[in-house]
Formats: sequence, C-alpha cells, structure tokens
Amino acid sequence: MVLDRKKLALIHIIKKNLGLSDELYREILFQAAGVRSAKDLNEQSFHKLMKHFVRSAYYQKDPNGITLKQKMYIEYLAEKIEWTQEHLINFIRKYYHKTDLDHLSRKDAAKTIEALKNIRFRQG
Repeated sequence: MVLDRKKLALIHIIKKNLGLSDELYREILFQAAGVRSAKDLNEQSFHKLMKHFVRSAYYQKDPNGITLKQKMYIEYLAEKIEWTQEHLINFIRKYYHKTDLDHLSRKDAAKTIEALKNIRFRQG
C-alpha cells in the first residue's frame, strides 16, 4: 500500500528542515526503513523512519533546542484546538518571546505542550 500524500509531504518537509543532502537522505531511508525512495514506503516502514528521525541527533540543531517530536506534538495540539499557524506564533511570541516554534528551548516547548493540552482539556 502506498503512503498518502500528507505523509510523503511530511517526510520531504523534515528532509528540507534538516538540510539533508539527497545522498544522506537516501542513506537514512535505507538504514531506517529499507527503501531508497519515500514512494516505496508502506505504513510500517513510514513509522520506522519517523522513529529514526525523532530519536536521531539529525533533527536537533541546538542541543538545548526543541526536538522534532516536541515540534510535531505542538503542531498537532494546535491543530486539535483549531489554532491557525499565526495564532500559535503569536502565543509563542507573547509567552516565550521567541519568533517561532523552532527557536523554543526544550523546556519552553514542554511548557507549551502542557499549556496547549490544558486549553484542549478546557475546550471539552
């Protein structure tokens, strides 16, 4: 079964955000999921690849910075509470004095996650 377009897009967004060369990207695909191209991924190999990205040092530019897992969870929570990207950025600016999600520290990302979970809980 072929992955849906959203998952393929996510993989390519991660590749771009990490600044991976095509050669390194294909090496990671093969090591983590046993394929040379994202179009050859199935659901199981997609999850293996995502686990690899989340656990690897590749995603982290700053050792104290936000992790990929935190970033994805914050975006998921913001979507669940029906916040636009602009609303989320304004929240981050107001409470953490950062220009965007990528500039949060791990600690601030953890606080953001808890805040969003509380907002979601209060919404019902």
